[in-house]
Amino acid sequence: MDMAQSTTAPTPAAAGSAGAPATDAGAATSAAAAAEAPWPSPRRAWYAVGIFGLALAINFLDRGILVLLIGPIKHDMQLSDTKASLLVGFAFVFFYLFLGMPIARLVDTKSRRLIIGSGIAIWSLMTAFCGLAQSFVQLFIARIGVGVGEACNGPATFSMMADLFPREKLPRAISVLNFGFVAGTGLALVLGGAVIHFVSNMGPIELPLLGALRPWQITFLLVSLPGFLVAALFVTVPEPVRRGRIAGVAMKSIPVADVLRFMKDNRWAYGPMFLGLACNVVLHFGAAAWVPTFFIRTYGWTAARAGVLQGSIVICTAPFALMIGSALSEWFTRKGYADANMRVTLIAIVGSTPCAILYPLMPTPELAVAILAAQWFFAMLSPGPQNAALQIITPNQMRGQVTALFLFVFNVIGFGVGPTVVALLTDYVFRGENMLRYSLCAAACVLGPLAALIVWSGLKGYAESVRRSASWV
Repeated sequence: MDMAQSTTAPTPAAAGSAGAPATDAGAATSAAAAAEAPWPSPRRAWYAVGIFGLALAINFLDRGILVLLIGPIKHDMQLSDTKASLLVGFAFVFFYLFLGMPIARLVDTKSRRLIIGSGIAIWSLMTAFCGLAQSFVQLFIARIGVGVGEACNGPATFSMMADLFPREKLPRAISVLNFGFVAGTGLALVLGGAVIHFVSNMGPIELPLLGALRPWQITFLLVSLPGFLVAALFVTVPEPVRRGRIAGVAMKSIPVADVLRFMKDNRWAYGPMFLGLACNVVLHFGAAAWVPTFFIRTYGWTAARAGVLQGSIVICTAPFALMIGSALSEWFTRKGYADANMRVTLIAIVGSTPCAILYPLMPTPELAVAILAAQWFFAMLSPGPQNAALQIITPNQMRGQVTALFLFVFNVIGFGVGPTVVALLTDYVFRGENMLRYSLCAAACVLGPLAALIVWSGLKGYAESVRRSASWV
């Protein structure tokens, strides 16, 4: 990677090693062994990416299916838009508020593949429980359980990815990993729409011990099943040697206070990254929870049609955008830009914001679809480079915890607050369900430019952190 190289290991203060003893002989020996160990073979590394991608697909399938079920759930439980948004967002991230960091601390020292496999099994079980819910409170609690998936999956996956691929290849690997996001999001919409259409014609079904189940409940039960198989596949994924460690710092569970101190020392890199992400995920992923409902309310589409449409957009545009985004990052890196990954993130935000503002205002659904597709294309340039950006500037001893904080912002702000921001605008500012289009537009007008400005302000600080990390082993 084309960047300034340090000839000596950083001191704890300079490297932000949180005051850990720089003379720990055992840690130094372990770090030296990791530096000398060969990288996993491409076959093993890409096999792991394939399994990670399946897990991510199941994650977003279980998470995203609720978006298409808002209508019947609201009807059966007599919910407002704001209350329904809590099921989509806040209930999912509630678990993360309390157990995300403790799980991430385990990621930094324990078996990461075991953590991921266990998380998948738990969130699949809780998705099935969503299908058995008979009240808002029961469904809310079940959705809290689904939140364990991201708490277990994200930090461990990205920590392992950074140990499977050299940093110059990491953006491309994470972009391929995000095919799982594409598949999960697309399948949740396309297959979810098809399942809804199929079960909606069946009416309530009587099951032994469970009683009568509505179509939306049956949908939850069906989509929970693949997760148990994917969880079992993690016994075949190798646990890689840990790399990217600050020399002399023992491989132990570093206190949260020391992690936060490291981030404070590198605040000009982490601050804009986290704040820019918060604004961007509300705009593109939080608001996306309302896209099927937007087409239903604005253009009179059915839930099945809206789901198939949005899912098709994701599946057709995102794979190309993910690979183009990683290629852009590699190109900027070859040109000598230490901020290559965050530079691509900025391009993605600048390109997608005008589309997010315009598509809700289109007079015809065809125009809305075309501009929405362009928005998804630009937005999906960034996941690979942005996630790689975080791993590159974070020591291995802290990756689980820092990634957990990063995903906390992604989930709590994006998927937790995002849908509710749009719902509050609809309920209390524009005051009418048929005004959803203006809520989406207003959110984009504020959040898009703000996200771009914040990320732009952090390019220099991020580049300095990248250069500093070049001496880690």
